[in-house]
Amino acid sequence: MAGYAEHRIGTTDDLQDADGVAVLDYRQAQGAARGWWQTEARREEGHDTRQGPFTVADAWVDYLKAYDRRGGKAVYDTRRVAETHILPALGTTTVAKLTARKITDWHHGLAEKRARARTRPGRKQNYRKAETGPDAVRRRRATANRILTVLKAALNHAWKAGHVLSDDAWRRVKPFKAVDTARVRYLSEAECVRLVNACEPAFRNLVRGALLTGCRYSELAALRAADFNADAGIATVRQSKADKPRHVVLTDEGQRLFATLTAGKLGDDPIFTRRGRGIWGKSHQMRLMLEACERAKIKPAISFHVLRHTHGSTLAMRGVPMGVIAEQLGHAGTRMTEKHYAHLAPSYVAETIRAHFPTLGIAGDTTVTAMKPNPARSQ
Repeated sequence: MAGYAEHRIGTTDDLQDADGVAVLDYRQAQGAARGWWQTEARREEGHDTRQGPFTVADAWVDYLKAYDRRGGKAVYDTRRVAETHILPALGTTTVAKLTARKITDWHHGLAEKRARARTRPGRKQNYRKAETGPDAVRRRRATANRILTVLKAALNHAWKAGHVLSDDAWRRVKPFKAVDTARVRYLSEAECVRLVNACEPAFRNLVRGALLTGCRYSELAALRAADFNADAGIATVRQSKADKPRHVVLTDEGQRLFATLTAGKLGDDPIFTRRGRGIWGKSHQMRLMLEACERAKIKPAISFHVLRHTHGSTLAMRGVPMGVIAEQLGHAGTRMTEKHYAHLAPSYVAETIRAHFPTLGIAGDTTVTAMKPNPARSQ
């Protein structure tokens, strides 16, 4: 009939006993028809309709097809997380056979592993020195939670596509609690001055650029002379983490720095260059930052990313609204900005308490007076 699709699912049990495969009774025929209809519906929606055991690796491939449409650095990072932490441990496991216990054991195991270190291709994986203390535990658990989120996203996609009947196994696995409240480190004004003075000239320009703009290392390395607009006093970041361009407002000091560094350059020339006009590569800043911190007596030594936090923290402590800071740093919204910087912002509650609470004189030096016993009372 026109407008209908026909598909043979088996033979009725009028002449032979039903076997559930080639010969079907009424109930079996209903189930087979329903399964075929669901498969066709998934195919029309663009989902994977393969037959046989559906593994975690299959779920990941299916999920990545949909996630890949977003493009950008987020896709690369997500793929790396799966290839490094999810697929080696769970890739061959059938999704329908996943249990809450299996996922929980894997999740907790991630929090006990040492952080991976840079390793040359083909070499045995290197790991960083084991860290101890509450903050180290918090960081490892926060990382494990982020990896668990990626796994759940792929499994939920498989469940919604009809590859598995229930999401109960991973829905019952809970992330570690109270591990995302990281202590944001930032430099004081005096530390900023010491650090800048301790840098070699080419790296000094890069550090100054980070402190004055809040840009990431990769964003600064990608800036070209044409990205600086002297009339508007802004720098345009065209390659951001979210793959969305943004305009960074420059202070007077920032404008003077950018004007000096772009003087005489062509539009496609990099603003920040290494000694000898070389390009700043992926990890060129690490050793230079450690050496500068040692000379500037900044302990423990900071990463380059702390310069971005210093910019955001400085704005927050001077009362700049969270929405403005989010725009300057390129955050998608204020949630991340508030998480890191809201506690530094002057608040109405704090200012009101400090303005109205009386001075009791109990915080300064106190004199302890020895009391002489009264003989009359001792008798």
